[in-house]
Amino acid sequence: MDDSAGISPGIADLKVDMSGAGQTAETGVDPAPEHCVSLGKFLAGRLVEVGVTHAFAVPGDFNLTLLDELVSKKELKMCWTCNELNAGYAADGFCRRKGVGACVVTYGVGGLSVINACAGCYSEDLPVIFVSGGPNSNEFAANHTIHHTIGLPDLGEQYRAFKEFTCAAVVVQHLSEAHHQIDWAISEALRRQKPAYIEICTNLAGLTDPSFSDPPIPFAIALGHTNKRSLSAALKSVQKVLDGSIKPVLLAGPRLRPHGRRQAFLKLAEALQCGVATTADGKALFPEDHDQYIGYYWGSISSNCTCETVEAADVVISVGCVWTDYSTLGYSLLLKPEKSITIGTDRVTVKGGETFGCIDMETFLLALADTVAPHPASVVNYKRMLVPSAPIKTEPEKEERLTTQAMLQQIQRVLTPDTCMLAETGDSWFNTMKLKLPRGADYVIQMRYGSIGWSVGATLGYSLAAKADGKRLVSFIGDGSFQVTVQDVSTPPLFWPRRWAPPTGGVSFLSVCPGD
Repeated sequence: MDDSAGISPGIADLKVDMSGAGQTAETGVDPAPEHCVSLGKFLAGRLVEVGVTHAFAVPGDFNLTLLDELVSKKELKMCWTCNELNAGYAADGFCRRKGVGACVVTYGVGGLSVINACAGCYSEDLPVIFVSGGPNSNEFAANHTIHHTIGLPDLGEQYRAFKEFTCAAVVVQHLSEAHHQIDWAISEALRRQKPAYIEICTNLAGLTDPSFSDPPIPFAIALGHTNKRSLSAALKSVQKVLDGSIKPVLLAGPRLRPHGRRQAFLKLAEALQCGVATTADGKALFPEDHDQYIGYYWGSISSNCTCETVEAADVVISVGCVWTDYSTLGYSLLLKPEKSITIGTDRVTVKGGETFGCIDMETFLLALADTVAPHPASVVNYKRMLVPSAPIKTEPEKEERLTTQAMLQQIQRVLTPDTCMLAETGDSWFNTMKLKLPRGADYVIQMRYGSIGWSVGATLGYSLAAKADGKRLVSFIGDGSFQVTVQDVSTPPLFWPRRWAPPTGGVSFLSVCPGD
């Protein structure tokens, strides 16, 4: 079975145009476009084209007309959340499964409420499109003070705030510029894997223009580019290091999440035949039942014998890793630059010195896999040191207390390839790291941003995205975090009322089962 079975590749993996995005499922033929549609309907068509099937929203007086237009697009399902922050978290969760997400809020009180979720998306490399209704376009020159603002006639404060946490931010004040602004913001988000912000003046959302059609004229987004000379030089440099190594180790990080990168990494690992570890936030990005898997690397709290194997390697090839105080236990890891090969999303650094830019990660991994020789020593050493774990009890003892360990043992027993696991910031991280995921299962964590309460909204969004794949989501949420965003436990029953199991008795375990 494919290690990422059921994972939708998402927009992050598209390298060609999306000219088939508007085709009907029945005929595979593009429907006749409706010309001169409204601005809001054009935006809805663009969102659907790039993969957004559900948008998370909270109505407000500045976005009501816009929401009317979005609702009219039958391929785009609107999901109404209890507050803007949870809408942003839900879009975050949806994006982690589908590769793109969208959130719609009102101006001022709505936009400033959701900005924390937007910052999390930027930190976690998630192309979520944050859409806000805005003041009437005539207000910008009128020097009026309006409601839902900070009490000043300056109407650009929300735009400026979002600029700090997005890769592209636009305010649509003129219909003639809207087509270009929307396409630029969305394409930048997909290309750079960061959130974007689109503010649409309330009086423009329902207006039509000859440049708007539904479905929109498809556009092409080139997401990966590699300079052939840089690629050749990087391959030679890395190959020279590997030729002189005895026991290299591969280390998988969170920026391997897009499906194509994961497959390329798997190909490289099987060509090298060396030990493969994941970082804590890279869990499940390499199959945990693979013969080369040596556990997760998290410094002194790594899985058994993983830290010793990684730090004793003569070369550590880290791919897609992001080093923060969380992922390094306060920068306590003993990884030396002179023993490292770092493969990022667009560059390769060898031994902390030579750096080769303009190299797409997936392209480099595939090219390297075709040139390397087997180096199995690190796997052999790991297996010599490893003491097998005690078998998991299949049934609890009579009168046994419900401890964290007992709960984890029972959860481990029911995990399947169709399981998706989501872990909230805090104790849930450490507990879920101990679970062994079957091949095909997914794992979701917000380690870089670590916003408590993120998990409730993310559970909603991820579940909706995974529903079509028949996946079962299990979310681990601490009771304190759960209280922060508990309101949106009321939202999932609107979508699958018979399959939602809310937490009871004050426990910190939440199970969502959206599949049939």
